[in-house]
Amino acid sequence: MAGSATSSAPTSARASAHQGQGNYQFALIALTSLFFMWGFITCLNDILVPHLKSVFQLNYTQSMLIQLCFFGAYFIVSLPAGALVKRITYKWGIVVGLAISAVGCALFIPAASYRVYALFLGALFVLAAGITILQVAANPYVTVLGPPDTAASRLNLTQAFNSLGTTIAPLFGAMLILSAATVAAANATPEQLDAIRMTEANAVKFPYLLLAAAFLVLAAIFAALKLPEVEDEETVEPMRGGGSAWQYRHLVLGAVGIFLYVGAEVSVGSFLVNFLSQPDIAHLSEADAAHYVSYFWGGAMVGRFIGSLIMRHIDDGKALAFNAAIAIILLIVTVLTTGHVAMWSVLAIGLFNSIMFPTIFSLALHGLGKYTSQGSGILCLAIVGGAVLPVIQGGLADTIGIHLAFLMPIICYLYIAFYGLKGHKPA
Repeated sequence: MAGSATSSAPTSARASAHQGQGNYQFALIALTSLFFMWGFITCLNDILVPHLKSVFQLNYTQSMLIQLCFFGAYFIVSLPAGALVKRITYKWGIVVGLAISAVGCALFIPAASYRVYALFLGALFVLAAGITILQVAANPYVTVLGPPDTAASRLNLTQAFNSLGTTIAPLFGAMLILSAATVAAANATPEQLDAIRMTEANAVKFPYLLLAAAFLVLAAIFAALKLPEVEDEETVEPMRGGGSAWQYRHLVLGAVGIFLYVGAEVSVGSFLVNFLSQPDIAHLSEADAAHYVSYFWGGAMVGRFIGSLIMRHIDDGKALAFNAAIAIILLIVTVLTTGHVAMWSVLAIGLFNSIMFPTIFSLALHGLGKYTSQGSGILCLAIVGGAVLPVIQGGLADTIGIHLAFLMPIICYLYIAFYGLKGHKPA
Protein backbone atom coordinates (compact mmCIF):
# COMPACT_ATOMS: atom_id res chain seq x y z
CA MET A 1 0.00 0.00 0.00
CA ALA A 2 3.02 2.24 -0.02
CA GLY A 3 2.44 3.21 -3.63
CA SER A 4 5.22 3.95 -6.08
CA ALA A 5 7.07 6.70 -4.22
CA THR A 6 10.72 6.04 -3.54
CA SER A 7 12.82 7.05 -0.56
CA SER A 8 14.66 9.59 -2.68
CA ALA A 9 11.52 11.42 -3.76
CA PRO A 10 9.86 13.16 -0.84
CA THR A 11 8.71 15.88 -3.24
CA SER A 12 6.42 13.42 -5.02
CA ALA A 13 4.71 12.66 -1.72
CA ARG A 14 4.21 16.39 -1.16
CA ALA A 15 2.83 16.79 -4.68
CA SER A 16 0.29 14.02 -4.13
CA ALA A 17 -0.65 15.72 -0.87
CA HIS A 18 -1.75 18.84 -2.73
CA GLN A 19 -3.62 16.80 -5.37
CA GLY A 20 -5.63 15.00 -2.67
CA GLN A 21 -6.43 18.05 -0.56
CA GLY A 22 -10.19 17.47 -0.72
CA ASN A 23 -9.79 13.83 0.20
CA TYR A 24 -7.55 14.89 3.09
CA GLN A 25 -10.28 17.18 4.42
CA PHE A 26 -12.74 14.28 4.37
CA ALA A 27 -10.21 12.05 6.17
CA LEU A 28 -9.68 14.72 8.85
CA ILE A 29 -13.43 14.96 9.42
CA ALA A 30 -13.59 11.18 9.88
CA LEU A 31 -10.62 11.24 12.27
CA THR A 32 -12.27 13.78 14.57
CA SER A 33 -14.72 11.06 15.65
CA LEU A 34 -11.78 9.00 16.97
CA PHE A 35 -10.36 11.90 18.97
CA PHE A 36 -13.81 12.51 20.47
CA MET A 37 -14.21 8.84 21.44
CA TRP A 38 -10.91 8.39 23.25
CA GLY A 39 -11.33 11.69 25.08
CA PHE A 40 -14.78 10.49 26.14
CA ILE A 41 -13.49 7.10 27.33
CA THR A 42 -10.54 8.60 29.24
CA CYS A 43 -12.67 11.11 31.14
CA LEU A 44 -15.33 8.47 31.88
CA ASN A 45 -12.72 6.94 34.20
CA ASP A 46 -13.35 9.89 36.54
CA ILE A 47 -16.90 8.54 36.94
CA LEU A 48 -15.75 4.93 37.29
CA VAL A 49 -13.38 5.73 40.18
CA PRO A 50 -16.02 6.87 42.70
CA HIS A 51 -18.58 4.39 41.33
CA LEU A 52 -16.43 1.26 41.69
CA LYS A 53 -15.05 2.59 44.99
CA SER A 54 -18.62 2.42 46.30
CA VAL A 55 -19.50 -0.90 44.65
CA PHE A 56 -16.44 -2.73 46.01
CA GLN A 57 -15.95 -0.67 49.20
CA LEU A 58 -12.41 0.27 48.14
CA ASN A 59 -9.94 2.63 49.75
CA TYR A 60 -8.40 5.47 47.69
CA THR A 61 -5.27 3.50 46.82
CA GLN A 62 -7.30 0.57 45.50
CA SER A 63 -9.59 2.83 43.48
CA MET A 64 -6.55 4.53 41.88
CA LEU A 65 -5.69 1.16 40.28
CA ILE A 66 -8.25 2.24 37.65
CA GLN A 67 -6.00 5.07 36.44
CA LEU A 68 -2.89 2.92 36.88
CA CYS A 69 -4.30 0.17 34.63
CA PHE A 70 -5.50 2.69 32.04
CA PHE A 71 -2.32 4.76 31.76
CA GLY A 72 -0.13 1.70 32.35
CA ALA A 73 -1.44 0.29 29.07
CA TYR A 74 0.19 3.20 27.24
CA PHE A 75 3.55 2.19 28.72
CA ILE A 76 3.18 -1.48 27.81
CA VAL A 77 1.40 -1.26 24.44
CA SER A 78 2.79 1.90 22.78
CA LEU A 79 6.05 0.55 21.31
CA PRO A 80 4.48 -2.69 19.97
CA ALA A 81 1.65 -0.53 18.58
CA GLY A 82 4.19 1.64 16.73
CA ALA A 83 5.68 -1.48 15.13
CA LEU A 84 2.20 -2.79 14.27
CA VAL A 85 1.10 0.48 12.62
CA LYS A 86 4.32 0.61 10.60
CA ARG A 87 3.58 -2.89 9.30
CA ILE A 88 -0.16 -2.60 8.55
CA THR A 89 -0.47 1.18 7.77
CA TYR A 90 -2.24 3.98 9.64
CA LYS A 91 -5.72 3.06 8.37
CA TRP A 92 -5.65 -0.57 9.47
CA GLY A 93 -3.96 0.41 12.73
CA ILE A 94 -7.04 2.56 13.41
CA VAL A 95 -9.38 -0.33 12.56
CA VAL A 96 -7.49 -2.74 14.88
CA GLY A 97 -7.49 -0.16 17.68
CA LEU A 98 -11.25 0.36 17.34
CA ALA A 99 -11.93 -3.40 17.36
CA ILE A 100 -9.83 -3.97 20.51
CA SER A 101 -11.54 -1.01 22.21
CA ALA A 102 -14.92 -2.60 21.43
CA VAL A 103 -13.78 -5.87 23.03
CA GLY A 104 -12.60 -3.97 26.12
CA CYS A 105 -15.99 -2.25 26.49
CA ALA A 106 -17.83 -5.56 26.03
CA LEU A 107 -15.74 -7.14 28.83
CA PHE A 108 -17.38 -4.73 31.30
CA ILE A 109 -20.56 -6.81 31.00
CA PRO A 110 -19.16 -10.09 32.46
CA ALA A 111 -17.14 -8.03 34.95
CA ALA A 112 -20.38 -6.49 36.23
CA SER A 113 -22.21 -9.83 36.18
CA TYR A 114 -19.57 -11.60 38.29
CA ARG A 115 -18.85 -8.40 40.29
CA VAL A 116 -15.09 -9.00 40.44
CA TYR A 117 -12.89 -5.87 40.65
CA ALA A 118 -9.96 -7.60 38.92
CA LEU A 119 -12.19 -8.28 35.88
CA PHE A 120 -13.06 -4.58 35.70
CA LEU A 121 -9.36 -3.73 35.76
CA GLY A 122 -8.66 -6.32 33.07
CA ALA A 123 -11.45 -4.94 30.87
CA LEU A 124 -10.10 -1.45 31.40
CA PHE A 125 -6.59 -2.55 30.37
CA VAL A 126 -7.91 -4.13 27.13
CA LEU A 127 -9.91 -0.97 26.40
CA ALA A 128 -6.85 1.22 27.06
CA ALA A 129 -4.71 -1.02 24.80
CA GLY A 130 -7.13 -0.34 21.94
CA ILE A 131 -7.12 3.41 22.68
CA THR A 132 -3.30 3.34 22.71
CA ILE A 133 -3.17 1.78 19.23
CA LEU A 134 -5.66 4.42 18.06
CA GLN A 135 -3.44 7.20 19.43
CA VAL A 136 -0.29 5.74 17.88
CA ALA A 137 -2.00 5.53 14.47
CA ALA A 138 -4.22 8.63 14.41
CA ASN A 139 -1.93 11.33 15.88
CA PRO A 140 0.89 10.97 13.30
CA TYR A 141 -1.67 10.35 10.53
CA VAL A 142 -3.13 13.81 11.19
CA THR A 143 0.36 15.38 11.10
CA VAL A 144 1.05 14.00 7.60
CA LEU A 145 -2.41 14.78 6.14
CA GLY A 146 -1.29 18.07 4.64
CA PRO A 147 1.59 20.56 4.66
CA PRO A 148 4.15 20.06 7.48
CA ASP A 149 4.02 23.73 8.51
CA THR A 150 0.35 23.43 9.54
CA ALA A 151 0.65 20.00 11.23
CA ALA A 152 0.32 21.44 14.75
CA SER A 153 -2.75 23.44 13.71
CA ARG A 154 -4.46 20.32 12.32
CA LEU A 155 -3.63 18.28 15.41
CA ASN A 156 -4.95 21.06 17.66
CA LEU A 157 -8.25 21.05 15.73
CA THR A 158 -8.74 17.28 16.06
CA GLN A 159 -7.61 17.38 19.72
CA ALA A 160 -10.32 20.01 20.33
CA PHE A 161 -12.87 17.27 19.65
CA ASN A 162 -10.95 15.10 22.13
CA SER A 163 -11.63 17.84 24.70
CA LEU A 164 -15.29 17.90 23.66
CA GLY A 165 -15.40 14.23 24.62
CA THR A 166 -13.84 14.95 28.03
CA THR A 167 -16.43 17.68 28.61
CA ILE A 168 -19.47 15.52 27.72
CA ALA A 169 -18.36 12.22 29.34
CA PRO A 170 -19.01 13.25 32.97
CA LEU A 171 -22.58 14.24 32.07
CA PHE A 172 -23.11 10.90 30.30
CA GLY A 173 -21.60 8.97 33.21
CA ALA A 174 -23.56 10.88 35.83
CA MET A 175 -26.82 10.20 33.97
CA LEU A 176 -26.34 6.51 33.12
CA ILE A 177 -23.95 5.26 35.84
CA LEU A 178 -24.04 7.44 38.95
CA SER A 179 -27.82 7.85 38.72
CA ALA A 180 -28.06 4.15 39.66
CA ALA A 181 -26.12 4.74 42.87
CA THR A 182 -28.17 4.20 45.97
CA VAL A 183 -27.63 5.12 49.58
CA ALA A 184 -27.48 1.96 51.66
CA ALA A 185 -29.80 2.02 54.64
CA ALA A 186 -28.02 1.95 57.96
CA ASN A 187 -30.13 -1.01 59.12
CA ALA A 188 -29.97 -2.97 55.82
CA THR A 189 -29.27 -6.67 56.07
CA PRO A 190 -26.15 -8.15 54.39
CA GLU A 191 -28.43 -9.62 51.71
CA GLN A 192 -30.01 -6.23 51.02
CA LEU A 193 -26.60 -4.55 50.87
CA ASP A 194 -25.42 -7.20 48.43
CA ALA A 195 -28.45 -6.58 46.22
CA ILE A 196 -27.76 -2.83 46.29
CA ARG A 197 -24.10 -3.35 45.29
CA MET A 198 -25.18 -5.71 42.48
CA THR A 199 -27.58 -3.07 41.12
CA GLU A 200 -24.80 -0.47 41.18
CA ALA A 201 -22.35 -2.85 39.46
CA ASN A 202 -24.91 -3.59 36.73
CA ALA A 203 -25.24 0.14 36.05
CA VAL A 204 -22.10 0.04 33.88
CA LYS A 205 -23.48 -2.63 31.53
CA PHE A 206 -25.72 -0.49 29.33
CA PRO A 207 -23.37 2.50 28.78
CA TYR A 208 -20.38 0.27 27.98
CA LEU A 209 -22.53 -1.90 25.69
CA LEU A 210 -23.42 1.31 23.81
CA LEU A 211 -19.74 2.23 23.61
CA ALA A 212 -18.80 -1.26 22.35
CA ALA A 213 -21.41 -0.92 19.58
CA ALA A 214 -20.12 2.56 18.70
CA PHE A 215 -16.53 1.30 18.42
CA LEU A 216 -17.62 -1.62 16.19
CA VAL A 217 -19.57 0.72 13.89
CA LEU A 218 -16.57 3.05 13.64
CA ALA A 219 -14.27 0.07 12.89
CA ALA A 220 -16.57 -1.02 10.04
CA ILE A 221 -16.74 2.54 8.68
CA PHE A 222 -12.97 3.04 8.73
CA ALA A 223 -12.41 -0.40 7.15
CA ALA A 224 -14.70 0.62 4.30
CA LEU A 225 -13.40 4.18 3.87
CA LYS A 226 -10.86 4.87 1.16
CA LEU A 227 -8.46 7.06 3.13
CA PRO A 228 -5.51 8.88 1.55
CA GLU A 229 -2.51 6.59 1.14
CA VAL A 230 0.04 8.75 2.95
CA GLU A 231 2.05 5.65 3.72
CA ASP A 232 4.43 7.11 1.15
CA GLU A 233 5.68 9.29 3.98
CA GLU A 234 6.97 6.16 5.69
CA THR A 235 9.39 5.61 2.82
CA VAL A 236 10.71 9.17 2.94
CA GLU A 237 14.23 9.37 4.33
CA PRO A 238 14.43 11.23 7.65
CA MET A 239 16.28 14.54 8.00
CA ARG A 240 19.49 12.67 8.76
CA GLY A 241 20.73 9.09 8.80
CA GLY A 242 20.26 6.68 11.66
CA GLY A 243 18.70 3.35 12.42
CA SER A 244 16.12 4.35 15.02
CA ALA A 245 13.81 7.16 16.10
CA TRP A 246 15.62 7.12 19.47
CA GLN A 247 18.61 8.84 17.80
CA TYR A 248 16.63 12.05 17.30
CA ARG A 249 17.25 14.45 20.16
CA HIS A 250 14.11 16.55 19.57
CA LEU A 251 11.96 13.38 19.68
CA VAL A 252 13.45 12.15 22.96
CA LEU A 253 13.12 15.61 24.53
CA GLY A 254 9.55 15.71 23.20
CA ALA A 255 8.80 12.38 24.91
CA VAL A 256 9.98 13.90 28.20
CA GLY A 257 7.69 16.86 27.44
CA ILE A 258 4.68 14.56 26.87
CA PHE A 259 5.46 12.69 30.12
CA LEU A 260 5.57 15.94 32.10
CA TYR A 261 2.61 17.56 30.35
CA VAL A 262 0.21 14.62 30.82
CA GLY A 263 1.45 14.21 34.39
CA ALA A 264 0.85 17.90 35.13
CA GLU A 265 -2.60 17.96 33.49
CA VAL A 266 -3.82 14.81 35.28
CA SER A 267 -2.31 16.02 38.59
CA VAL A 268 -4.05 19.38 38.46
CA GLY A 269 -7.34 17.85 37.25
CA SER A 270 -7.32 15.05 39.84
CA PHE A 271 -6.93 17.43 42.79
CA LEU A 272 -9.42 20.10 41.68
CA VAL A 273 -12.42 18.74 43.60
CA ASN A 274 -10.47 18.40 46.85
CA PHE A 275 -8.79 21.78 46.35
CA LEU A 276 -12.04 23.66 45.70
CA SER A 277 -13.56 21.98 48.75
CA GLN A 278 -10.96 23.59 51.05
CA PRO A 279 -12.43 26.13 53.53
CA ASP A 280 -9.88 28.80 52.52
CA ILE A 281 -10.48 28.34 48.76
CA ALA A 282 -14.17 28.01 47.82
CA HIS A 283 -15.57 25.83 50.65
CA LEU A 284 -17.73 23.93 48.15
CA SER A 285 -19.28 20.53 48.62
CA GLU A 286 -17.65 17.82 46.49
CA ALA A 287 -20.71 17.72 44.22
CA ASP A 288 -20.61 21.48 43.64
CA ALA A 289 -16.83 21.44 43.18
CA ALA A 290 -17.18 18.72 40.52
CA HIS A 291 -19.44 21.08 38.56
CA TYR A 292 -16.63 23.65 38.35
CA VAL A 293 -14.17 21.03 37.02
CA SER A 294 -16.03 21.26 33.69
CA TYR A 295 -14.57 24.77 33.34
CA PHE A 296 -11.07 23.24 33.44
CA TRP A 297 -11.77 20.73 30.65
CA GLY A 298 -14.03 23.12 28.73
CA GLY A 299 -11.20 25.67 28.73
CA ALA A 300 -8.93 23.12 27.07
CA MET A 301 -11.55 22.55 24.36
CA VAL A 302 -11.99 26.28 23.67
CA GLY A 303 -8.21 26.80 23.64
CA ARG A 304 -7.69 24.06 21.05
CA PHE A 305 -10.28 25.51 18.68
CA ILE A 306 -8.64 28.94 19.04
CA GLY A 307 -5.17 27.39 18.69
CA SER A 308 -6.10 25.57 15.47
CA LEU A 309 -6.78 28.97 13.88
CA ILE A 310 -4.05 31.11 15.44
CA MET A 311 -1.22 28.59 14.99
CA ARG A 312 -1.50 28.79 11.23
CA HIS A 313 0.09 32.22 11.56
CA ILE A 314 2.51 32.00 14.51
CA ASP A 315 5.51 29.84 15.36
CA ASP A 316 4.52 26.58 17.09
CA GLY A 317 7.45 26.59 19.53
CA LYS A 318 6.84 30.18 20.64
CA ALA A 319 3.12 29.50 21.15
CA LEU A 320 3.99 26.46 23.30
CA ALA A 321 6.47 28.45 25.42
CA PHE A 322 3.98 31.31 25.88
CA ASN A 323 1.22 28.99 27.11
CA ALA A 324 3.63 27.22 29.48
CA ALA A 325 4.72 30.58 30.91
CA ILE A 326 1.09 31.61 31.55
CA ALA A 327 0.40 28.23 33.21
CA ILE A 328 3.40 28.82 35.53
CA ILE A 329 2.09 32.28 36.47
CA LEU A 330 -1.38 30.87 37.17
CA LEU A 331 0.08 28.13 39.41
CA ILE A 332 2.13 30.70 41.35
CA VAL A 333 -1.02 32.78 41.84
CA THR A 334 -2.87 29.62 42.94
CA VAL A 335 -0.23 28.81 45.57
CA LEU A 336 0.16 32.37 46.89
CA THR A 337 -3.54 33.28 47.15
CA THR A 338 -6.77 31.91 48.60
CA GLY A 339 -10.49 32.26 47.93
CA HIS A 340 -11.91 32.84 44.46
CA VAL A 341 -8.62 34.20 43.08
CA ALA A 342 -6.95 30.82 43.74
CA MET A 343 -10.01 28.95 42.46
CA TRP A 344 -10.26 30.73 39.10
CA SER A 345 -6.50 30.83 38.54
CA VAL A 346 -6.24 27.03 38.85
CA LEU A 347 -9.32 26.50 36.63
CA ALA A 348 -7.86 28.83 33.96
CA ILE A 349 -4.87 26.50 33.56
CA GLY A 350 -7.09 24.29 31.36
CA LEU A 351 -7.31 27.03 28.73
CA PHE A 352 -3.52 27.27 28.46
CA ASN A 353 -3.00 23.49 28.62
CA SER A 354 -5.03 23.30 25.43
CA ILE A 355 -2.38 23.39 22.68
CA MET A 356 0.42 21.69 24.61
CA PHE A 357 -0.11 17.98 23.85
CA PRO A 358 -0.75 18.29 20.08
CA THR A 359 2.00 20.90 19.65
CA ILE A 360 4.66 18.88 21.50
CA PHE A 361 3.54 15.80 19.55
CA SER A 362 3.83 17.40 16.11
CA LEU A 363 7.14 19.17 16.90
CA ALA A 364 8.67 15.92 18.18
CA LEU A 365 7.70 13.98 15.02
CA HIS A 366 8.99 16.64 12.62
CA GLY A 367 11.45 15.27 10.08
CA LEU A 368 11.36 11.64 11.26
CA GLY A 369 10.28 10.30 7.85
CA LYS A 370 10.18 6.50 7.92
CA TYR A 371 10.65 6.51 11.70
CA THR A 372 7.36 8.40 12.26
CA SER A 373 5.40 5.34 13.48
CA GLN A 374 8.18 4.36 15.90
CA GLY A 375 8.40 7.96 17.11
CA SER A 376 4.64 8.06 17.69
CA GLY A 377 4.89 4.90 19.78
CA ILE A 378 7.65 6.46 21.89
CA LEU A 379 5.55 9.59 22.48
CA CYS A 380 2.45 7.59 23.43
CA LEU A 381 4.58 5.53 25.83
CA ALA A 382 5.39 8.80 27.62
CA ILE A 383 1.68 9.31 28.41
CA VAL A 384 2.42 7.06 31.42
CA GLY A 385 3.31 10.35 33.14
CA GLY A 386 -0.43 10.50 33.89
CA ALA A 387 0.00 7.49 36.18
CA VAL A 388 3.26 8.58 37.87
CA LEU A 389 3.16 12.31 38.63
CA PRO A 390 -0.28 12.43 40.32
CA VAL A 391 1.05 9.93 42.89
CA ILE A 392 3.98 12.28 43.57
CA GLN A 393 1.63 15.24 43.98
CA GLY A 394 -0.52 13.10 46.27
CA GLY A 395 2.52 12.42 48.45
CA LEU A 396 3.25 16.14 48.57
CA ALA A 397 -0.37 16.89 49.49
CA ASP A 398 -0.10 14.44 52.42
CA THR A 399 3.12 16.02 53.69
CA ILE A 400 3.02 19.77 52.93
CA GLY A 401 -0.69 20.23 52.20
CA ILE A 402 -2.80 20.26 49.04
CA HIS A 403 -2.28 24.01 48.51
CA LEU A 404 1.53 23.89 48.36
CA ALA A 405 1.41 20.63 46.37
CA PHE A 406 0.52 22.71 43.30
CA LEU A 407 4.18 23.80 43.22
CA MET A 408 5.05 20.43 41.61
CA PRO A 409 3.41 21.07 38.19
CA ILE A 410 5.42 24.31 37.89
CA ILE A 411 8.55 22.20 37.27
CA CYS A 412 6.72 20.39 34.46
CA TYR A 413 5.69 23.63 32.74
CA LEU A 414 9.20 25.08 33.05
CA TYR A 415 10.50 22.14 31.00
CA ILE A 416 7.69 22.57 28.44
CA ALA A 417 8.65 26.25 28.04
CA PHE A 418 12.26 25.14 27.41
CA TYR A 419 11.09 22.62 24.80
CA GLY A 420 9.06 25.30 23.00
CA LEU A 421 11.96 27.76 22.90
CA LYS A 422 14.89 25.44 22.23
CA GLY A 423 14.38 21.72 22.85
CA HIS A 424 12.19 21.07 19.80
CA LYS A 425 14.83 22.22 17.34
CA PRO A 426 16.51 19.24 15.64
CA ALA A 427 20.19 18.82 16.49
